[in-house]
Amino acid sequence: MNPENKIIRDDVASILAEPINWEKLRGGAILLTGASGMLGSYILDTLITLNEDRDYGMTVYGLMRNPDKLPDRMRSRIHVIRQSVVDPIDTNVRFDYVLHTASPASPKIMRNDPVGTIAANALGAWNTLKVAAESCAKGFLFISSREIYGQPYEGQEFFRENTYGLVDPLDPRSCYPEGKKAAETMAACYHAQYGLNVKLARLAHTLGPGMSVDDGRVQADFFRDLINRRNIVLKSDGTSVRTYTYVRDAVSAIFYILLNSPDDEMVYNISSEDATVSIRQLAEAMVDAYPERKLSLSFDIPETVENGGTAPFTLGILSSEKLKRLGWTPKCSLHDGIVRTVTYLESEGVF
Repeated sequence: MNPENKIIRDDVASILAEPINWEKLRGGAILLTGASGMLGSYILDTLITLNEDRDYGMTVYGLMRNPDKLPDRMRSRIHVIRQSVVDPIDTNVRFDYVLHTASPASPKIMRNDPVGTIAANALGAWNTLKVAAESCAKGFLFISSREIYGQPYEGQEFFRENTYGLVDPLDPRSCYPEGKKAAETMAACYHAQYGLNVKLARLAHTLGPGMSVDDGRVQADFFRDLINRRNIVLKSDGTSVRTYTYVRDAVSAIFYILLNSPDDEMVYNISSEDATVSIRQLAEAMVDAYPERKLSLSFDIPETVENGGTAPFTLGILSSEKLKRLGWTPKCSLHDGIVRTVTYLESEGVF
């Protein structure tokens, strides 16, 4: 992610304009895992901007396996901890806030390395929670997922924070949702046993600058087709339903949960319900966003569909009603999110 890009600068400014209790962060020591990922880099840029534009005096630590993925502007303004979150975090620093965003997100990784996927979520949570508890941190936030809800039962349209569907624990693809569920339970245990102020942010699908266009997710495939001016060909009937949240709205929600939610509330869904579409409708929205490119949508459904590592869940919409009571509302429509993402990718020469 290029923090100098106008799309990024406008997004960060919009996040910082939200009525969030930013003052809680002033002078604090912040640990951010997954700092080079899409969500992590947006969070990191927001923290850096708070320091530089508002003189917040925070000390920011970014934990990541590959710091070279971060632009020099960002890397030079933080303390880098170069390691995998699966490994114990050996530090004498006492952190005020720990934000744990590191996790495999690619379906290809989930298919080819289910052991590494579940380890990253379960062991990563163990290591970061341990550091947060030892630090007597003011807050710990874990990025969870819509996938923990699984497939809804018959007649179940929405997932609220206390309703769940079905996840098959013996399906190796469940390495991702079951790893997230184990991490959530671990966080709840730390809250109960040590009084750690734990926050769990369950995200629906997210799109925006910083996303990979070659990780196997359907939205990534569509964006790659769009920026290469190729017709979009669906390999399924496209009826699976998903909700897409633009990264700027997702990150502002994360800060609302961390800094604005009451201590006795632990879990929140993050979802732009107005951007709930089928996979086919998502493809149609991308084609419609650029009529001048004269792209088309077609189907080429193979007789045998190879498992590419995507989640098997076809239905289920996250309700963000609880989050909206904190004052959060998504600002970016699906159309605008598509346009902003394409504008960023093309301006950065991502093809």
